[in-house]
Amino acid sequence: MEKYETIIYWSDEDQVFVAEVPQLPGCMAHGDTQEEALKNVNAAIQLWIDTAREFGDPVPKPVGRRLMFA
Repeated sequence: MEKYETIIYWSDEDQVFVAEVPQLPGCMAHGDTQEEALKNVNAAIQLWIDTAREFGDPVPKPVGRRLMFA
């Protein structure tokens, strides 16, 4: 799995942790814990990449770091 920069934060509105991948537009997931949000966003990253490749769209090279904000 490629390591894309991931930002995790708490959403008061949704009462969950949200994980966003800035390099992959629209790629995000959520979870009740930071760990669950990260696990879910890893699945979303793979789906994003698979879909981009299926349609011949470019896949950005990963920045390679993870940032977590609570």
